[in-house]
Amino acid sequence: MNRRMSAELVTVGFKIWGVDNVVYGPVELPLLVDWVKDKRITADTWIYCETDDAWRKAAQVDELRMFFGTRAAAAARTLGDAGITAGILRRVKAFGALSDDQLARFVEFMEIRQVEPHTHVVRQHEQGDAMYLVLEGELRVRMLIEGKESTLQTLEPGDCFGEIALFDQGPRSADVVANADSTLLKISQPAFQRLLEQAPDIAAPFLMSISKTLTARIRADNKRFRDTISLARATP
Repeated sequence: MNRRMSAELVTVGFKIWGVDNVVYGPVELPLLVDWVKDKRITADTWIYCETDDAWRKAAQVDELRMFFGTRAAAAARTLGDAGITAGILRRVKAFGALSDDQLARFVEFMEIRQVEPHTHVVRQHEQGDAMYLVLEGELRVRMLIEGKESTLQTLEPGDCFGEIALFDQGPRSADVVANADSTLLKISQPAFQRLLEQAPDIAAPFLMSISKTLTARIRADNKRFRDTISLARATP
């Protein structure tokens, strides 16, 4: 066996699942490392290794672990074990300004909650201690008035609710009930406090996104209030 044939036998090939859902490769390790350094590959990028015939997140590939660090690798495993990818997290509007690495760090502060249809996630008047972000499914925000249900809003993937509980832990203003099987991310008030202390670079853009959401809701409520008054005054 000549040297060229021997080198070909020991070369390890890798394939990359791109953000455009196209598989690139196979490529050899040096080029793969260059792509990691150029941030073309993140901790959440799916990598196929020919030697063990398996797909893994980049942070879980032995040859690449050193580039992402132990915390990023652990976070990527947590996301993968729960079946949640960075792409799924990006459905949430509040995560729009966060990088893949920041998302991987943020997941350390969150809890995943699976909810069945007709389940109450929060109840009106109970003390709030967490906010929720909707990854999958559908829920409704409702109030019972004289025993009759009034739906205020339908929540879909990307929406969030309960934000005010992170700041005042006051009573919930309405019920939130699942319409279908749903996957939620829960951020408790104590976890949010740790986020502020330990990862301010993540907390700041997240808070800005929450502020924009709350501002939009206040403006919408003000408009409905004005429209209701105008209609009442116009009615003879």
